[in-house]
Amino acid sequence: MREISFRGVFTAMVTPFTKKDNLDEQRLEEIIEAQIQSGVDGLVPCGTTGESPTLSHDEHDRVIALTVKFANGRVPVIAGTGSNATTEAIRLSRHAQQVGADAVLLVNPYYNKPTQRGLFLHFKAIAESVDIPCILYNIKGRTGVNIETETVKALSDACSNIVGVKEASGSLKQMQDVIEATHGKFHVLSGDDNLSLPLIESGGDGVISVGSNICPAYISKMVHLALDGHFEAARAMEANLSGFFKACFLETNPIPIKTAMARYGWCEESFRLPMCTFENEENRHLLYAELDKLEALGAITRR
Repeated sequence: MREISFRGVFTAMVTPFTKKDNLDEQRLEEIIEAQIQSGVDGLVPCGTTGESPTLSHDEHDRVIALTVKFANGRVPVIAGTGSNATTEAIRLSRHAQQVGADAVLLVNPYYNKPTQRGLFLHFKAIAESVDIPCILYNIKGRTGVNIETETVKALSDACSNIVGVKEASGSLKQMQDVIEATHGKFHVLSGDDNLSLPLIESGGDGVISVGSNICPAYISKMVHLALDGHFEAARAMEANLSGFFKACFLETNPIPIKTAMARYGWCEESFRLPMCTFENEENRHLLYAELDKLEALGAITRR
C-alpha cells in the first residue's frame, strides 16, 4: 500500500456516455489526462457526480479499472464503492483494491436509514474487508441519514484504515466538530466547493470537487493557496467562482456540471435516466453566463 496524501483537490469525476448511452472510454481517458495535467491532487470516479446509481455493476467496475489504468500512478484514485447493502459495498471495495485503486469512498447507506450502530457496523465491515484507506462520505441530503461525529470518531478509533471523511452535510460546524474530536489526525474534505476555504481555515484538508471537472487548474491553485496560508489571495479567486458554484446546483448534480463539460466538448450531454437534461432552460442560460465569466478569466479547461 503506497503512501498517499489526502490534501488538496480531488475531482469528483463525471462519467461520459456516448449518444447511444454507452460508457465513452475515449472521452474518459481524455478527461483524466486533462485533470492530471491541470494539477489536481486525485481523482474520484463513481461518486454522485459520476452517476454511480445508474451504472451497472460491470460498468462500475470498468470505470474504476480504467481510471486506475489511465491515471497510471500519477495521482491517487479514490474509488466510489459505497452501497446501501454492506455485502455489495464489500464486493465493490475489494474489486477496487484488486485493480489498484489507492482508496475507497464509502457513501452513507441510502434508503434503509440505519441507526448509528448500524452505520458503525456497516463501515467497520467494509474497512475490515480491504487493506487500502477508506474515506467516509457523509451526505444526509441524498441518503436520509447523518453520520454523527461520535460515530465518525468511533470508526476512526476502531479501524486504522478509515482515515477521513468527505463532509457534504453542508454544516461547517459538523466539520469543525469532527476535526476537534479526532484531534486533527483524521482527514476532513469538503463535499461542497463553496465551503472549501472555510473548512481549510478550520484545519481541514481540501475538497472533493464538482467544479474542478471544468476548472481544475484554477480551483487547484485556489485551494493550495489556502492550504499554504495565503487566504487573501485564495478568497479573491473564490469570489470569481461563487456564482459558478451556485450554478452547479441550479438543478440536481451532475446535470449542470455535465452540461458545462458538454459545452466545452469533454462529453456528450447524455445522462442516465432518471437523470436528464435541464428541466428549466433558464437555468442553462444562468450556467452559461457563469461559464462565460470564467472563460474570460482563463479558468475553463477546454478540450
